[in-house]
Amino acid sequence: MREISARAIRDAVYQLVMDTAYTLPAGVKEALRNALDRETSPRGRSALELILKNAEIAHDEKLAICQDCGLAVLFIEIGQDVRIAGCNIRGAVDEAILEAYQDGYLRKSVCHPFTRSNTKTNTPAIIHYDIVPGQKVRIMFAAKGGGSENMSRVVMLKPADGKEGIINEVVKTVDIAGPNPCPPTIVGVGIGGDFELAAIMAKKAAVMRNPMDRNPDPELAEMEDEMLERINRLGHGPQGLGGVMTSLGVNIMMHPCHIASLPLAVNLQCVAARHKEVIL
Repeated sequence: MREISARAIRDAVYQLVMDTAYTLPAGVKEALRNALDRETSPRGRSALELILKNAEIAHDEKLAICQDCGLAVLFIEIGQDVRIAGCNIRGAVDEAILEAYQDGYLRKSVCHPFTRSNTKTNTPAIIHYDIVPGQKVRIMFAAKGGGSENMSRVVMLKPADGKEGIINEVVKTVDIAGPNPCPPTIVGVGIGGDFELAAIMAKKAAVMRNPMDRNPDPELAEMEDEMLERINRLGHGPQGLGGVMTSLGVNIMMHPCHIASLPLAVNLQCVAARHKEVIL
């Protein structure tokens, strides 16, 4: 049994938040540069140039990439042979979020659903846990903005709708969203499982997988390509200003489902696709 201190988790999450707030992942920047090469609309190209310039300034001057510094969303994989010493993981994570958002001068966006009273700490974080084999802890962090989150949806399709029904629903979701999620987006798609697992898969696909990564499943990779082609024919373009680059990529995760169901979730990630991970 390996022991990892709660303090080590706190320190790792603190650094993840600070790094993520100021620096886009290399794969996202590469996707944006590729989008600039492919964009034909002058207004769309101008928007992409400003997005890339903004990312450069944020990185160099340690300024937040976006004024919406996001909900703290974490996927934590805990090795079954690991013991966490000290306070619990929730306490360590929320302490790190509180301190990082204060020290980094990052906007705090968490509030009571009814009164809208701000917690002023950007906590509690949204944490998804998974127990896996081994003696390591993998922490994946994303700062998820509210604008793109608001355009996401879960639907329970009929099994007979099949692949074509899934593709149509994903494209329709992006079309209805229009400029609201700050395109070019990354489209996370969760297929199968049940109501909540579909949403979790869509979220993880949207916020943690780089749009330049190819799906290892050939059938899903083909579906991603078709969805992306149809989405980019919608004409919304970067920041909704028109063009051929409405989305940088479509990322699918899939899980077996009940014979009577076909759950589908679509989670949109804005152009500020801030995420990073660390393994302890």
